Amino acid sequence: MAFRDKFRGIFQAKETPHRIALAFALGVFMGISPLLGLHYIGGFFFAWIFRLNKLVTFIGVSVNNPWTIVPISSFCVWVGKKLIGIKQVLPEVDWKSVTLTNIISRFTDIDNFIYLINKLMPLLASFFVGSFVICTFAAIASYFIIQTLVIRYRRTQDGA
Repeated sequence: MAFRDKFRGIFQAKETPHRIALAFALGVFMGISPLLGLHYIGGFFFAWIFRLNKLVTFIGVSVNNPWTIVPISSFCVWVGKKLIGIKQVLPEVDWKSVTLTNIISRFTDIDNFIYLINKLMPLLASFFVGSFVICTFAAIASYFIIQTLVIRYRRTQDGA
């Protein structure tokens, strides 16, 4: 199913424009949230809890997909960096010492793993803060955009 067909499915849902927009906004919120790996599960769960249209929520979550995740996540890190006031989010890397065994040792030795997490903390903090800010604003904006589009689409369908 092409994205255009999925998007058209939003307008044809048997719900009020408010509930369609709410389901889509919830999906956008979950899709951009920093809960990597839980976007679809979280979107489905909250749609189920709030009795919203799961298909519309799924389409909203799909805003963040393999083609958009890098630009969205990068923008979220940039926003988080600006909000927190971090100057450098990525640690300096000694590329000559990067080997497969060195990388594996970072994950098998608990002290190395904690050291790695501490080095990545500015990046992780920027990502989490930026993602929550962006997903909140994107969800609010998408609510009003989708509600307006659904109302306009239905008016054209009623007049046709």
